Amino acid sequence: MISSLEYNTERNQLVIPEYGRHIQKLVEHCRALETKEERNKMSTAIIGVMGNLNPHLRDVADFQHKLWDQLFVIANFDLDVDSPYPIPDREELAARPARMSYPQKRPRYRFYGNNIQGMINVALGWEKGEKREALAYIIANHMKKSFLNWNKDSVDDAVIFKHLFELSEGEINLAAKEEDLLESKALIYRNTSTSRSNTNNNNNKRQQGKKNTRSSSNSNNNSNSNSNRRRRN
Repeated sequence: MISSLEYNTERNQLVIPEYGRHIQKLVEHCRALETKEERNKMSTAIIGVMGNLNPHLRDVADFQHKLWDQLFVIANFDLDVDSPYPIPDREELAARPARMSYPQKRPRYRFYGNNIQGMINVALGWEKGEKREALAYIIANHMKKSFLNWNKDSVDDAVIFKHLFELSEGEINLAAKEEDLLESKALIYRNTSTSRSNTNNNNNKRQQGKKNTRSSSNSNNNSNSNSNRRRRN
């Protein structure tokens, strides 16, 4: 005698498809048992089979708790057994998470992103000094990289310094520091060139004095030799 085929459309819907049809049928059979002792014994066996389907999670903390929760979910929360863990609440599991508000951040220059603005805010919270200045130059370097990701052409440092000045509400002004640095370098160069010129002038004066001394000594020698010759004559 040929039995009639059973189509999926005639079966009840799988609650957790990952465990398949057989686990769901075992849970339904366990729920239909008369005595609680039999249900406890069979539910423990079902938990073992469910754990064998995920052997890599068998030793993970709270994995057994998760399996028992899934057993009650498959049984539609209608299973009278002694669970080693609290029985989950249907409403708690079905509750939807709270809606997360989308961050309404509108940066002035979108190609820098919100992280750059966060880094600038951190820098503004630091005391003024070498560390804050070093962080400002690091931020400017990241801003230049972000700028070049959107615009492949080269960008002048003055543009980056201007944008950093605007994003920091005028608190970070690297352009002024660069100008001070250039002025100090120019001053050092002027002082160095002046000292070199003074040194060269002094050396020239010394050499000129030596030449004058040599010429005067030569003239004295010549005069002495001439006087000696006259005496002999």
